[in-house]
This record gives sequence, structure tokens and C-alpha cells, in this order.
Amino acid sequence: MLACVGELVEDIVVDVADPLNIGSDTTAVVRRRRGGSAANVCVAAVIAGYPARFIGRVGDDPIGDMLCASMAGVDLTVQRGGRSGTIIVLVDPSGERTMLPDPGASAELTDPQQSWLDGVSVLHIPAYSIVRQPIGDSAATLAGWASDRGIPVSIDASSVGLINAYGRDRLVADLAALRPTVLLMNAAEADTLSDCLARIGAPIVVTKRGAQPATVVWSGGSVDIPAEHVAGLTDTTGAGDAFAAGFLTAWRGGSDPADAVVSGHRLAAEVIANSVRR
Repeated sequence: MLACVGELVEDIVVDVADPLNIGSDTTAVVRRRRGGSAANVCVAAVIAGYPARFIGRVGDDPIGDMLCASMAGVDLTVQRGGRSGTIIVLVDPSGERTMLPDPGASAELTDPQQSWLDGVSVLHIPAYSIVRQPIGDSAATLAGWASDRGIPVSIDASSVGLINAYGRDRLVADLAALRPTVLLMNAAEADTLSDCLARIGAPIVVTKRGAQPATVVWSGGSVDIPAEHVAGLTDTTGAGDAFAAGFLTAWRGGSDPADAVVSGHRLAAEVIANSVRR
């Protein structure tokens, strides 16, 4: 089972047809849906046929009810309380995303339990779950227990904005303390962390580059794996999370890291294609 610690929030996705007219109107289409990196990874893993557990906190409100109901097939270890979080996702005509997060209750996860790791084969933690408190302490505790049990820990660097706001050296120290086996980054995050990888110490490092080939570096070498093309791309939201789910489930299923990247690309393409059809 893949377990993910982090956010289950409401995404308010705003598709804009033209550059924003600051101080005036810009034509847009607004959609509401389930969001949160950890939640997206879990749902994508279930799509791939792999069991997943979401560990987090959701508001005790109607939005929280809706969010929990949206996690069909996922084992929920969810605390309820406070106000559900929201992320505004601005999507430009090229599909590029700008996110405005308000984590709300999702940052308030406390009192982790050893039982949350029962049956878990890999623990995935987005950096969003490391830099906020008290969820950061809870995630660190779970990562420590996972390492003690021989459960590999995967980290996603999440966001350059997050890295810079939190402090690169501070985040690198926190990541190293989690003893990750896998580090997932996009190209911008990789540029920011490139000279810190030895300090983080992950044996497997994957750099995603959207529609361009991803690079995986591990004991077997360094390999670039082409991405799968998706026609009619309008929104890349969730693609990186689907890639993480595809990679981790294939890797824990016995694939080597290069073949697992192929699985990551395949699942990301499936999620994007479904978004295009909607």
C-alpha cells in the first residue's frame, strides 16, 4: 500500500483566456474540484490498481464532507476539524499553473499513530507537508517510524516558491533528516536544489520536465525517459502527482527505476487525457 501524508483541499481552478488585466476584468472559466498533492497521488495510485492510504486533516464542514466523499477507493485516515483548505489555481492558455494556497485545516494534522503505517510499502510526503506546522512534525514522526520499519520514504520537492520562502538550506536539512529513498522534483526545483542533492542523500532522484524527458539517477546510472504526448493539453494540474503515483507503485511492484519512470509517464498521460476529455 502507498501511504501519502498531506493535503486534501478544494481546488478552485480558474482558466483564463488572455493575460490577466490587473485592476479590471479577464474572461475566465471557473471549476471546483478535489485538490492537494497527497490526495491526488492517492487517487492516481488507485486508478493504477494499487491500494493507497491518505493521511491528513480536513475541515469539519460541508466542503470537508465533499472532499472525503471524492476519495473513492482510498483508505482514509483523516482527522476532522476547523476549516477546509482551498487552493486557487490560475491556468493560463498554455496550461501553465499559478497556485494560491490557503491550507486551512490541512496543516493541522497532529498525534500521529504507528497504526497509520500498518500494511504500507512506501510512504510519500510532499514538501508542503514538511514546511507547515503541526503537520511537519507529524510527517517527520511518521517518516522516522517508516525508516525503523524498513518502509522507504519518498519526498516530492513540491514548489520553488515553497523552497525559497522556507529557505533552501533549512529545507535541505529537513529533507535529509527524513532519510528519503526517493526524491522527486520538477526541472525548476532541480535547478534550485542541484548542488544540495548529496546532502539530502536520496539514492533515487527523479527530475520531471513536463512534456520533455524525465531523468532518473540511481545506482544503475542516469537515464532520460521520454514523456507520453497528450493531444489537446489545456491543464497540467495533477500530472506531477499522477507521475509520482505511477513511479512509486511500479517501483514498489518490482520495476527498476527506469521502468518505473515509464509507468509514471503513462499514468500522468492518462490523468491529463481524462482532464482533456472533461
